[in-house]
Amino acid sequence: MAIIVNLDVMLAKRKMRSKELAEIIGITTANLSILKSGKAKAVRFSTLEAICKALDCQPADILEYTED
Repeated sequence: MAIIVNLDVMLAKRKMRSKELAEIIGITTANLSILKSGKAKAVRFSTLEAICKALDCQPADILEYTED
């Protein structure tokens, strides 16, 4: 099982930089980078909600499930 994080895709669609998103949602750029790379072990719902609000998208636009 693999969860793919498509945050880079949504940032590109919204023409937003990672640093700008990090400032808007209130996390460090380092933590956002960990999330973008797919290395995060968990995501808080409050963080996911803030990302969706900032990027005007749904969680399914950011997270994708694929079988190995």
